[in-house]
Amino acid sequence: MEKKYEKKIQPSGRNLKNLFLLLLLPLLFVFSFDSAFGHGVGSETFPPVDLNERQVTLEVSSSQSDPTKSDDQQISISLIDFESKITLRDVTFQIKSEKGDQFLFEQEFKADNGFLVFNFVSDDTDSIILEEETGNNLFGSLLGLDSRLIHVKGPKLSEGGLYKFDISIPAAEGYSNTLDEPLVFNAGISIAQTSKHDFVDPNFGKQNIHVVTYYDEISDFEYDPDLKEIKFSMPFEWSYSNINQTSVVHEELIIPKTFGDLLVSGFTMYVNGVKLSEDVATIDDFFSDGRIVHFIIYQKELLKVLENGSNDNGMNFVIKPDRNYTHLSSVTENGQFRILVSWEPENLKSNSNAKIIFDVTDVFLKNKPVSTNYEFSVTQNNRIIFEQNGISTDSREEHNIAEFMIPQDVTGIINLNFKNLDNNDLARTTIPIIIDRVTNQKEITIPDWIRNNALWWSEEQIDDNTFVQGIEYLIKNQILVIPSTQETSKSQEIPSWIRNNAAWWATGQIDDNTFVQGLEFLIQRGIISV
Repeated sequence: MEKKYEKKIQPSGRNLKNLFLLLLLPLLFVFSFDSAFGHGVGSETFPPVDLNERQVTLEVSSSQSDPTKSDDQQISISLIDFESKITLRDVTFQIKSEKGDQFLFEQEFKADNGFLVFNFVSDDTDSIILEEETGNNLFGSLLGLDSRLIHVKGPKLSEGGLYKFDISIPAAEGYSNTLDEPLVFNAGISIAQTSKHDFVDPNFGKQNIHVVTYYDEISDFEYDPDLKEIKFSMPFEWSYSNINQTSVVHEELIIPKTFGDLLVSGFTMYVNGVKLSEDVATIDDFFSDGRIVHFIIYQKELLKVLENGSNDNGMNFVIKPDRNYTHLSSVTENGQFRILVSWEPENLKSNSNAKIIFDVTDVFLKNKPVSTNYEFSVTQNNRIIFEQNGISTDSREEHNIAEFMIPQDVTGIINLNFKNLDNNDLARTTIPIIIDRVTNQKEITIPDWIRNNALWWSEEQIDDNTFVQGIEYLIKNQILVIPSTQETSKSQEIPSWIRNNAAWWATGQIDDNTFVQGLEFLIQRGIISV
């Protein structure tokens, strides 16, 4: 799997020029700190603490020094009077810094003007190098003061990720003004990092997925074309103290619109085997070349993983299409309409009938189906296979149907084209799908009606005989293997764990293989005869 790094997305922290203008604002008017930020975001402002009978706060912020010239990342640290909002002077900082699991430096810094700026520069060096710059730089010119700028040079330091700072302040407002107890802060500043992952899909050919992480560097990216499943890992400290400081973990997938298998209407994310809530994922289709899938994981979800998952190896992500949203989705170029598409049969074949089922919805009406004229066509390369014009239905119960015969010589990618909606030439979009899908022959695919049967059987809405009919279907289609010899069971009662398995499988909590293994157990033990 090829992995490439590209220019970073602008981080969530403030632009440094704006930051230092903010430091001047106390001379003009008073503003307030409403909340504290935490690990996983581009700035962190700590709750106020006592310093010589007054309240002070530490602010850590990130930005790029000059995005037009370099990818250098800058992080500033300042100690501020909470009431007056004035930066404290003559502050001694003892700072230990890490990037992910990489130790960067541990050193004492004296800040005459109360703030430090670290400029992280990627350089081909064997070790981390610190170089200080003073005098007439950007920050000094803004403030009319000499500011302290420390260049931190080392491999891949400009690539973003999670920068950690263990900060101790033993003296403030005078280097000899030693505090009885040092002020201690543990800050984590995240700078966006984008990695590109290229692979060959057996149906859609060369593809790539970009992962944008706003927390820490990802690794072990994998894509399973049969399960349409994305996996990757990321460092994370599973402790209540770290989660309390982590406002959010934000990950993004950028998926090309030519990759039809991932144009689904919904995604489910698992972290360390724990299924996260539906509202974690948001899909943004308002780009011409790709869709962005946002995953926003708040503290509530992190705590759920901590309390229910295996949490000793960072974050292990699994992202797959949501079972409740089996159709594909695409937004027209003008951003007005969303097209939702499904088809029958599930696996389209050459020289067979196909039924395309679609809805035309209005994005601005919360994806409500609308009645509008449309032009629909099915094409492969420049060949028109089928055309249909009509007026879409605005019913939520009824759908638009297009039925046609797939020619014998048509296989691979075909395009479902929707255009000229509401007589607007820009109201158009294309959804690629597959004829004669290539799959792993070992893959287990179980029809949805059997999944429904399993759920009803687990809830005792249907009897054992009806459930067994579904098992007979699996045997007939060689999805389930009949053992050559079967034991004779003293009890014909189906174990409760099998019924639990059926319920979990029906709701997507266990996979097809695990469910089939349970059925094979029933047959092997002679509990079910088929």
